[in-house]
Formats: sequence, structure tokens, C-alpha cells
Amino acid sequence: MAVDTTELSQAVGRRKTSVARAHLTPGSGAWTVNGRPLEEYFPRPLHQKRVQEALKVTENEGVFDVVARVNGGGASGQAGALRLAVARAVLERDEEYRAVLRRHGLLTRDPRKVERKKPGRPKARKRFQFSKR
Repeated sequence: MAVDTTELSQAVGRRKTSVARAHLTPGSGAWTVNGRPLEEYFPRPLHQKRVQEALKVTENEGVFDVVARVNGGGASGQAGALRLAVARAVLERDEEYRAVLRRHGLLTRDPRKVERKKPGRPKARKRFQFSKR
């Protein structure tokens, strides 16, 4: 299957331990995530809304087909990674959208990750219960 690369824009997004690769092609607005429709892969409306945000703020809903590969992490991390990947792909297609995407915070990679567990503690920051006697 030959793909016309001049019409294709692709980008990578990361969040927590998730990595998403998004491919935008001109089309009817169809979403495919790991071979499944968006509504099936992300059943929560919040995740669906978050993933589609970049196309919504740039008024490109229904203009591009999105094919994405996502792996690692959980649903929220994957949704955040895909959101960044789609925003970067839209930016690659047209640099004029940079101001709009930046204003909505869609080009900023969320650096938060799970903090490691420390020795002598039950979790990363939690302490064992103090007993005076």
C-alpha cells in the first residue's frame, strides 16, 4: 500500500510512560487508534475530548483522518500522549497554528512521572506510622 507522504504529517507524543505516534491525512475525520475506532479504544468521553482537542481549537475537525499507534501506560497517559502527538502533527502541517495551540497548552509536554519508591518507606513519600511508645 503506497502512501503519498506529501499529504501525510506525523508526530510523536509522550506522557508518563505512554508513547503515541499520530499520522494525519486529509479525509473525513475518521479516527483509528491501534486498529480500532476512537470510541472503542477510549470509551471515556473525557479521553475522547482530550484527544480531539488539537483539531477542535484549530477548527480542523472532520478535515483530517487520524491513524494512531499508542503503547505503554494507562488510558489517561495514552490519551495525553496522543493529544500531544496530534497537536504536533497539526503544527507540522501548518506552522500558522502554533499560537493557537500554544495558547491552549497543547504543545507542552507534561513532565510528571511516577516517583520511585524510597528505601525504608512504604511508598514514595509515605512514612510508616510514628509511635512515641
